[in-house]
Amino acid sequence: MALNLDAVGKPIGPFTKDYTWKDAVLYALGVGAGFSDLDYCYEKDLKVLPSFGITTMYDFMGELAATSNVNLAGILHGEQELIFHNPIPPDGTMTTQGAIKHYYDKGKEKGALIVAEFETYHSNGKKLFTSIVTVFARLDGGFGGENAPAQKVDFPDRDPDFVVEASPSEDQPLIYRLSGDVFQLHVDQEFAKMSGFEKPIMHGLCTHGYACRALIESLVPGEPEKVRRMACRFKRPLYPGMAIKTVIWKTGEGKAVWRVINADTNEIAIDNGEFEYGDIPKEEIRFDDRVAIVTGSGAGLGRVYALELARRGAKVVVNDYGGARDGSGKGSATPADKVVKEIKALGGQAVANYDNVATVEGGANIVKTALDAFGTVDILINNAGILRDKSFVKMEPENWHTVIDVHLNGAYNVSRPAFAVMKEKGYGRILLTTSAAGLYGNFGQTNYTAAKMGLVGLMNTLKLEGEKYGIKVNTIAPVAASRLTEDILPPDFLDKLKPELVAPMSLYLVSETCPVTGNIYNAGMGCYNRAAIVTGPGAVVSKDGQIPTPEQLLSQWDQIASLKGAKPYQNLNEQIGDLLAAFSQPAAETGGESSGGFSAVSDVFDAMPEAFVADAAAGVDVVFQYEISGEGGGQWLCEIKDGSCRVEAGAHEKPTCTLSMDAGDFLDMMNGKLAAMQAYTSGKLKIGGDIMKSQLIEKLFKLQ
Repeated sequence: MALNLDAVGKPIGPFTKDYTWKDAVLYALGVGAGFSDLDYCYEKDLKVLPSFGITTMYDFMGELAATSNVNLAGILHGEQELIFHNPIPPDGTMTTQGAIKHYYDKGKEKGALIVAEFETYHSNGKKLFTSIVTVFARLDGGFGGENAPAQKVDFPDRDPDFVVEASPSEDQPLIYRLSGDVFQLHVDQEFAKMSGFEKPIMHGLCTHGYACRALIESLVPGEPEKVRRMACRFKRPLYPGMAIKTVIWKTGEGKAVWRVINADTNEIAIDNGEFEYGDIPKEEIRFDDRVAIVTGSGAGLGRVYALELARRGAKVVVNDYGGARDGSGKGSATPADKVVKEIKALGGQAVANYDNVATVEGGANIVKTALDAFGTVDILINNAGILRDKSFVKMEPENWHTVIDVHLNGAYNVSRPAFAVMKEKGYGRILLTTSAAGLYGNFGQTNYTAAKMGLVGLMNTLKLEGEKYGIKVNTIAPVAASRLTEDILPPDFLDKLKPELVAPMSLYLVSETCPVTGNIYNAGMGCYNRAAIVTGPGAVVSKDGQIPTPEQLLSQWDQIASLKGAKPYQNLNEQIGDLLAAFSQPAAETGGESSGGFSAVSDVFDAMPEAFVADAAAGVDVVFQYEISGEGGGQWLCEIKDGSCRVEAGAHEKPTCTLSMDAGDFLDMMNGKLAAMQAYTSGKLKIGGDIMKSQLIEKLFKLQ
């Protein structure tokens, strides 16, 4: 077993955490809050402790372990840093995504360090905090990597400015674990003794929460929103009921260092504490050092996009062919040159490009212009468009193809070379432009609306291909005054459709701050909303392969046609999963008996060799890695090769696919109470690596 050194930089997540004020209060109670600091415990004007953000770790730590292939027998949470960008609201959804940034080798007998960094955003669109976690892997050193750089925190040679005493109760872990960290070491007497402790120990992150409260009380009393950064190193465990002291030294304006000390022994439990505080910096979306391409930016919306990107620090390629509204003519350099001149007059950086997006060569050259002038591409706004409106019968092939060539093929021609650059660098933002006409239809625009809906399909796949490379792809449906709309909409209405009213949404969607991908947004007149393709729950009309009659469909038409309970899907697999789940109800629902009767996770893996179907394994060469979290969980590998099956505890160096699941959910699935496809589509079963190979499991094993 060895660390997966290729995992550096590969995305982990996203993970989502839905929470309410009750979760924030439960966490506060778990770290010792009460009537003495009611702001954290009472939903009226509730303030959320900044360290509550640590609860997002419990999902990604398991994935971090699986991705890094760390030896679970030797891991410790070594260091933790939280950088706060905005206060955590009392309810909503937090989305966390990140990657392993570094491996450090301390030596064969000394272990290794795994450093990962994660960003968490709220469903309101704001970045909440950055979490940098260092895992000490005691059993994974000696792989030949560089050692970690020395980091020293200087503590003043004087008495601390503040000493905050606290006495966690002997039952404190029982409350804290309800916030998500349910590891047996903090509750199970026998497990604690097996791990070398006389009894269950305090969660290190519970003590961390006590320290956060102490720091706020001492330095920014009543103002948790002013916490900017909190970092520390976990040094020694504590037993529940032990009194602690958080000792704090102010070291400068808005800065302090701190420790947590065992009040009885004076041993340091948490060391190297750093704390920064102050007013929230003004929130501004910036594009400094980013390179943006805006197609069709010689006038209208594109011009506004280009100007605003440049004002906010971006280097801009202003592309415009300079043709007529219907795409005819030889083109002109004047529109693009004029916008470049405007940008430079404002002190910005820009270059012009006059290529036609409708050709493959034109798209490639637009991207080449960015590379030649600025060295890279970070942002692409596909804005170029033309109109050739005719009723469908009068829509000649030339008008059909010309419009599609600019809108749909044009987006392909520019996005493909730009995507390649973004993929290589691990970051990118692409914005496609659909329209309300495409989403909902408009008389006389079959060519235009077909192209605009085609762009939605392009986005739906690009969002999936770009996800692991940090590329986010979204689509905007603008309603704005431009040369495409000047003789379509009434003059008095055009005055209300300034392009400047659309630009804020477009700029947000191509910013580093934007957490979403694969979404469609309408924008116009200062009104913004999300559009989505949704699917209703429908009805199962026939089973067992029987072909239903039209009359049978008619008998359930109300249910088939209903959109009550409809939902959007992020990919094809989700939709197919729900379809299959409708035909694979668990035994408890169908009235059948659940076979297996497994009471422990280990029982499943003990039974797998006997359940192996050798006849189904011809030509199969796979390794399934199971990562089962929670009580009774662990790691198991299953190797199928040359018609034989090997199952054993532990981790394989290069598994074909990895299946991660909570122990309780795993037992429900193996006992027939939870359909496998339903587990996958609901997120209870996570599959990494070659997902398609995981489908062999049901064929290779007959456990039920």
